[in-house]
Amino acid sequence: MGFLKPYVGKYSRPFLTAVLFLLFEALCDLMQPTIMSKIIDVGVAGGDLHYVFKMGGLMLLITALGAISASTRNVVSSHVSQNFGTELRSNLFRKIQSLSFANLDRFDRASLVTRLTNDVNQVQVFVNGLMRIFVKAPLLCLGGLVMATRLNPRLAVVLAVVVPVVAILIVINMRVGFPKFKSVQKALDRVNGSMREYLSGVRVVKAFNRFDYEVAKFNVANEEFQTKSVSAIRNMAVFSPLIMLTVNLGIVAVLWIGGLRVSQGNMQVGHIIAFTNYMTQILFSLMMISMVFNMYVRAKASAVRIGEVFDEENVMQWDAGQSVEAGNGRIEFENVSFSYEGEPVLKRITFTCNPGDTVGIIGSTGSGKSSLVNLLPRFYDVDGGTIKVDGQDIRDLEPKQLREKIAIVPQKTTLFTGTILENIQWGREGATFEEVEQAAKMAQAHDFITGTPDGYNTRLGQGGVNLSGGQKQRVSIARALVRNPEILILDDSTSAVDVATEAKIKEALKAYAKGLTCLLIAQRITSVMDADLIVVLDQGELVGYGTHDELLKTCDVYQQIYRSQIGKEVQ
Repeated sequence: MGFLKPYVGKYSRPFLTAVLFLLFEALCDLMQPTIMSKIIDVGVAGGDLHYVFKMGGLMLLITALGAISASTRNVVSSHVSQNFGTELRSNLFRKIQSLSFANLDRFDRASLVTRLTNDVNQVQVFVNGLMRIFVKAPLLCLGGLVMATRLNPRLAVVLAVVVPVVAILIVINMRVGFPKFKSVQKALDRVNGSMREYLSGVRVVKAFNRFDYEVAKFNVANEEFQTKSVSAIRNMAVFSPLIMLTVNLGIVAVLWIGGLRVSQGNMQVGHIIAFTNYMTQILFSLMMISMVFNMYVRAKASAVRIGEVFDEENVMQWDAGQSVEAGNGRIEFENVSFSYEGEPVLKRITFTCNPGDTVGIIGSTGSGKSSLVNLLPRFYDVDGGTIKVDGQDIRDLEPKQLREKIAIVPQKTTLFTGTILENIQWGREGATFEEVEQAAKMAQAHDFITGTPDGYNTRLGQGGVNLSGGQKQRVSIARALVRNPEILILDDSTSAVDVATEAKIKEALKAYAKGLTCLLIAQRITSVMDADLIVVLDQGELVGYGTHDELLKTCDVYQQIYRSQIGKEVQ
């Protein structure tokens, strides 16, 4: 849990301030039974009313001071825990953002959500408790033992039996509880994953009437979470009553032994009352210590899961001293191979994109088209070979700087909650309205945007649910164009657009893309026929490279695609 060290240094001073007030509060609580003993044994037994009022006033003063300390401690502890939780959550989010796709693929997406929310909350609650009851409980326990022993050493023999038994029960509880609560968090991951998958595919579920199947699948995950939670809570339910029973038996023993000694004239009644109060405080503190360990077990399980993310070493490295040089968008693939920790999906790919060229990439489903362009902005690093942009190996460049040169329209269109204007400006922060409008016109989105009642200020739901597939693609293209990149990647970005609109977009891009290197991935051969060069992929291998006319003569795979889509033989 090394990730906690920076927070220890930052919040140690207010933390210790809260603990100091907590210490004073505990001292006030520990003094009261002794004062009560003196009131009974001296004031009441001797009929000294003045002594009773004097010591009673002292008890009230101590109680008031304890209350002020408790209130101050609550304010400080709440401030520290909330700031700590906010900063930890923010830093964890930044860490997740900094990881490469290869790192993120090692974590389930639902698990990352749980770690960012529930796990951080568990650690935050524990830190808050440390400055409240979690530190006070051991102080009361130790202080009660000391005060009770000073008050009557013979009765303290009972404590010598009770405390070790309770300590053993707490240790057993912790050893049994940790793996159980760890499994609870994993079960919660599966519940979140099931819900997330349903919400992302809710339209498909309804279209195929698979609601009952999804309910059954969610119930399996939900019932597993219930089973794991019940098992963990049952652990608490067994040990807490055992601890309470042990301490209450100790109190019974104190009353019995004390009663015998009072009848023999060897002990005063006030001592028994005070000792019983100390035993009650010790009971309370031991129960709280038991809760502390249960909370610790939960927090430890969550902290381990958070630590796994912080400890994840980014597989993507670069020379920090090398910056991206200004260029014109020349791209070189040299013997590039790549795999997703399995069979290679790209094998020895070699080709060059010159500045200003539009290069079409075509091939059957699963041929590696999207994987190829995902390597260019360093979403993943190559396993073999080299990719160069303007003569620089991209593995030597910081991904953030490299991506400043690139704009991408992904295969799966992603829009964000907000206005259409904000979504297009997402491509380049600070883009003017005129620039946004121009980009939307080139993407053939301007007409349908201005046709809405609020125009560019039309608000989109999550994922752009109130737009059609083609409209979302055109907004996504506008978002890329407003960036004014050196390299534009269009990953099957017009698949939901009709042929006439696609032709208009391509015509606008021709005028826009002068001097711009454009990689165009497409399923339709008509989308790439007029490209300067066409790359043909088949099962991860480059099987064709040239113009449309050249490939019709030399590439069998391209000829097959042409015949299947155009519907006529190659001349």
